[in-house]
Amino acid sequence: MKKKTETRTELAEPAVAYGNLNSGSFVGLLGGSYAVSTDFDLLKLARKGVSKKALVSLAKQISLTIQEIAGIMHISERTLQRYTPATLIKTEHAEKAIELARLYERGTEVFGTIDNFNDWMKTPNYTLNGEPPLNLLDTSIGFELILQTLGRIEYGVFS
Repeated sequence: MKKKTETRTELAEPAVAYGNLNSGSFVGLLGGSYAVSTDFDLLKLARKGVSKKALVSLAKQISLTIQEIAGIMHISERTLQRYTPATLIKTEHAEKAIELARLYERGTEVFGTIDNFNDWMKTPNYTLNGEPPLNLLDTSIGFELILQTLGRIEYGVFS
């Protein structure tokens, strides 16, 4: 009797090797019922837009005011206040919100709790030219500098 051999046509590799760890709590807040598990899901979410309700929920979760969120997203506070909870905030602003959620997820991983990370974000940092990291969130370069600093902290490099 001849035994049949099974041919697999799919590649079974761990997703962690590719950095698809975006299903954390903060990005999940932005997605609502939308499943966010890969970078392409984040891309779809950014293109679709993020609701004001989701943005306000994120702000509460990470202890930022509407004024601080508006500054980070480069949108006037008044405009943001005028939106109804169901209003979708479009791509360029949604992208900033997603970037912010990802940063806070990373910071929480490094510092252990959101409270510890929030304290660090508001404390002047020598490696960031004496600026509190929160002040750097108005540009993508600032986000990158903060992420680099978090990486150094994680590996025990003076930061």
